Amino acid sequence: MVSSIVVQYTELLRTSEHALWSRLRELLKAQGLDPDRTIVVDLLQEGPDHEDGQVISEDGRVYRFTLFYDQGAEHGARSASLDSWTDITDAWRFGSLVTRTADAFAWMSSPGDVV
Repeated sequence: MVSSIVVQYTELLRTSEHALWSRLRELLKAQGLDPDRTIVVDLLQEGPDHEDGQVISEDGRVYRFTLFYDQGAEHGARSASLDSWTDITDAWRFGSLVTRTADAFAWMSSPGDVV
């Protein structure tokens, strides 16, 4: 069973007009990913100025990144930037999100389940 976080965050990535999600779409496109075909495994606030995230691309690559922005500023998310963009495709099975990532892969391969 896929985590509700994966489903919710993937839907937000694809449809939300909130500044953070809009900016993340732009940043993922700049990395060569199609936000409409990308699965969000996690996006977790880790400090006052950044969130750590993990996504799976349409071709099954797994990426980890840090999203920096001024969370206290009214329009801080609009200037968010990616840092530590890392391809962890060969190593995700050893990370803290192993179960959620495996479930996300299963969800991706289920016909008709992914928006």
